[in-house]
Amino acid sequence: MSGTRVLVVDDEPQILRALQMKLRSEGYQVDTAATADEARAAAAAHPPEAIILDVLLPDGSGTDVCRQLREWSAASILILSAVGDESEKIAALDAGADDYVTKPFSVDELLARLRAALRRTAPSRAPVLEIGEIRIDLEKRIVTTGGRPLSLTPTEYDLLRLLAQNEGKLLTHPTILREVWGPAYQEESNYLHVYVSQLRRKIEPDPARPRYIVTVPGVGYRLVDQ
Repeated sequence: MSGTRVLVVDDEPQILRALQMKLRSEGYQVDTAATADEARAAAAAHPPEAIILDVLLPDGSGTDVCRQLREWSAASILILSAVGDESEKIAALDAGADDYVTKPFSVDELLARLRAALRRTAPSRAPVLEIGEIRIDLEKRIVTTGGRPLSLTPTEYDLLRLLAQNEGKLLTHPTILREVWGPAYQEESNYLHVYVSQLRRKIEPDPARPRYIVTVPGVGYRLVDQ
């Protein structure tokens, strides 16, 4: 990730300084902004490959900035959110953010999330996805786990593929429902829970203690190898 340009947006000077120093020590190029206007201007002047963006800014919402940047930028966007701003976090994810970290946060965790987000947005897309023992052949629509073929319904396959293509990324309930079932199903969270449960029974070694499909209560799901 050396040389990758990162834009850090936060109105707390101590957070800006700390992240700027840490990111530069890791080899990143770093730009900073303290307001929504500064963030938009900085992103336009020097397009970043990743953005660390606070939800609450003095002149606007980080969610609005995220939505505006998504109109032209494919940068990885990580949201910083204060404890209790659950609705803001969900709105930001639906606006196109890749992940969020809750304040106060561990800088090491933030950097790990940043590296994961950058890997997901790398240009190349392999025709075969592998997460742990799960192997998904996108061209043939074949899924195996531990070398054993799985029988998935078309909807189960589409759900697994979406999660796998966004490995590690938190996808909200409305996002998943929109992408797999269509806009008319965006409020059908119970519908989604049923399919996640069915998919877990087929791919998880122990569905009661999921290894792959992780639930973030009230928000959504992410696919990981843990």
